[in-house]
Amino acid sequence: MRTWLIWTVGFLAFPLAGLAGTGVAGRVDDPVAAFLGGAVAGAVIGAGQTVASRGRLDIRRWVPATVMGMGAGLLLGAVTVGYDTSLADLALMGALTGLVLGPAQALALPRAARMRWLWAAAMPALWALGWTATSLGGIAVDHQFTVFGAYGAITFSALSGLLLPLLLPSHATGDSAADTTPSEARA
Repeated sequence: MRTWLIWTVGFLAFPLAGLAGTGVAGRVDDPVAAFLGGAVAGAVIGAGQTVASRGRLDIRRWVPATVMGMGAGLLLGAVTVGYDTSLADLALMGALTGLVLGPAQALALPRAARMRWLWAAAMPALWALGWTATSLGGIAVDHQFTVFGAYGAITFSALSGLLLPLLLPSHATGDSAADTTPSEARA
């Protein structure tokens, strides 16, 4: 339960990612803005998810995977829907973003991850739900944001957090977890 709660609180990275992506690339209304905005938002989301994972995700793998997956995924999704912002268009854009992002992140999961394909399979639906929740929440999606708002982020984080216990080992994956040398001996 604690892992799920901390991951869910990680939703805060999404609004920050949206601000960063929009600040760098502007509205998602052309291919360059979609890729660049998605990549910048991906960097913030990836970093936030790494922190929320409490050492279970390796920042050196997770952030680059999220940057590339978000950039390429948002580019694919936004171009496919013609940068439109209807509920159906945003749900499709989210699904296509998740279709690219999911496998990229699944490959970045730690070696000890179980059933990593579940992450890849869940991302299209969860990203579509994120955009749907944001749209139904009355957010001004016509501003062509790089990522869904807080309603979508809470939805995404709460549901994706249910996968964590199934996929990730219960211990940290970083170098510090592998180092069993007592701290006095390392000093």
